[in-house]
Amino acid sequence: MANYTSLKKKEIELITNNFNLKEINSYRILEGGLENTSYLINTTYTRYVLTICEQKTFKKAKELAFLLKYLDANKYRTSKIIKTKNNSPVFLFNKKPIMIKEYIEGKIEIDFSARILKLIGEQLGKLHKIEAPSFLPKKINYGKEQFKKIKKYAKNSEFHFWLNKKLEYLKPYFSLKLPKSLIHSDVFHDNIIISNDSKSVTIMDFEESAYYYRIYDIGMTIIGVCKERNTINLSKVKNLLIGYNNQINLLENELDSLKAFTVYAGTSMTFWRHYNFNYTKPNPQLSDHYLELKKLTDYIEKLPEETFNYFKTIL
Repeated sequence: MANYTSLKKKEIELITNNFNLKEINSYRILEGGLENTSYLINTTYTRYVLTICEQKTFKKAKELAFLLKYLDANKYRTSKIIKTKNNSPVFLFNKKPIMIKEYIEGKIEIDFSARILKLIGEQLGKLHKIEAPSFLPKKINYGKEQFKKIKKYAKNSEFHFWLNKKLEYLKPYFSLKLPKSLIHSDVFHDNIIISNDSKSVTIMDFEESAYYYRIYDIGMTIIGVCKERNTINLSKVKNLLIGYNNQINLLENELDSLKAFTVYAGTSMTFWRHYNFNYTKPNPQLSDHYLELKKLTDYIEKLPEETFNYFKTIL
């Protein structure tokens, strides 16, 4: 994570005092995330996460806070917001929105067991069963509607042609009447907290949530938790889908679209990396960061149809 905002102890105490948090014993920067600066705050009685939204407007930060409160009201386990003395979920400090959330005890892992994958699938299914609030965006930040931006900074490049080929492959699937729901759209290993006893998982960081195709969310989760370098572990996909099926039975046209929407998810993330690190935030060290996901996306598209058809037989 890029540490955009460095806070001193007096500033930490000034902020936390507005949230009625006292007796700050220690604090430290947290790794992870590309758009926020986060600190772990240790008080005498408990721990919190202070998040500075580096790129969000105050309005967008409040919408995220409202979503977390909404999920809590629907008994969905995720980060819980702490309100200020003035009963606001967001505090403005140096023109940047700040939120404080309860710290979730647990661990982050990279390689998930079959049991944990089923739990992740179940939590994703539970999320998709919650009615989407009206303020959620109807498009994803790095979805197909954004791909046209390639013309601004890399028109007629090799990557531009690659992106167009993926859109041609995906186009027939967008005309299908596939169910939409409240989705997370960014379930990667670092957004999953596993309880210390490994009996439950918590999906966190709902920054990219939207009202969108639920099969896209499954495809993105496959990319996020089932990939192994440039390939997909199909046994992991099976366990993820078994867990999801405990909550929601996917429709036949969704299962028929699973491969395509996993390709779509991979394409979206590849585009996001290419766009961000070669245009919006040019970074020579990360300019080729998209290549691994590009290879993975090509690998998934080349998989035989029967590979994904197999999952119909187990659900």
